[in-house]
Amino acid sequence: MSIPPGAEQTAVAEGEDVALEGPAPREGKSPTQIALERLRKDKIAIVCLVVITLFVLMAIFQTQITNIVGVNDQPDVLLIDPTTTLPTITSTPDHPLGVEPQTGRDLFYRWVHGARPSLLVGIFAATMTLLIGITMGLLAGFLGGWVDRVISWWVDFLLSLPFLIMAFAIVPIAMARFGSPDASGFIEDDKRALIGMASLVTILVVFGWPSLCRLIRGEVLSLREREFVQASRALGAPSRRVLFKEMLPNLLGPIIVNYTVMIPAFISIEAGLSFLGIGLQPPTISWGQTIASAQSSFETYPIYMWVPTLSIALLVLALSLFGDAVSDAFNPQTRR
Repeated sequence: MSIPPGAEQTAVAEGEDVALEGPAPREGKSPTQIALERLRKDKIAIVCLVVITLFVLMAIFQTQITNIVGVNDQPDVLLIDPTTTLPTITSTPDHPLGVEPQTGRDLFYRWVHGARPSLLVGIFAATMTLLIGITMGLLAGFLGGWVDRVISWWVDFLLSLPFLIMAFAIVPIAMARFGSPDASGFIEDDKRALIGMASLVTILVVFGWPSLCRLIRGEVLSLREREFVQASRALGAPSRRVLFKEMLPNLLGPIIVNYTVMIPAFISIEAGLSFLGIGLQPPTISWGQTIASAQSSFETYPIYMWVPTLSIALLVLALSLFGDAVSDAFNPQTRR
């Protein structure tokens, strides 16, 4: 069978058209999309996220949870042995985790209501630390000169101060300055609790942002010499655009990693300072306060200390492992 003249060239041309009309190339993924995809495949990260979500939901709906269970914070001295001041019960349907020694207050109520202050302090302090550290780091690394020297001096100064001693000093000063005590030195409970939380957040932010500022400054120093930054500046882009449109998106990975690490660190510090008596103040309920009150009756009534201790350990562990997973997801050289 003979092939008509020109048919071969037509077939080749049609083949070329078919090849040209093949599937369109896939769009490239941004580093953030790649990191989120890797994070969704990480089983440890998913489990940790579920644990964190449960604690967050407990903190948000604490009143509804305690109303459903039917517990409150009213003392019940009838459940306390008058000779030993220890509870006569351990766990009942009315009091799932027992009651507090000496006072008879429900421990389930105090456990549920102790989650919100810890999470609020950790998240709010980490957010403020992030904002201040990023701003100062961007300014110091990008502007340089006297701005860099002034910010670096403050960073070195704050990092040289002893954290625990300053924490012990700042809280009483804040109470005396803003508490407006009367002649007998009495400060209202609500005002004492508000000043205690504000002082604790201030301490965490003041001593937290210098380390993040130093990290961001180093990253900016390396980024400002990159070609895309130099091209943007050569085209006359304002400094604000270069900082927040060119540099900041390239710092998203380290920023997210540090944020997920700071929250569990601040929650642990809050619990430790509350245990020492310089953290959150009554009537604010916190797990650190419960642990401090439970140490005297641990041998005879261990559930009093174990519940808040295990809760802090589980929450901090979940946040820390989730932070490690985020760090690995944004680092292309790691495989989980």
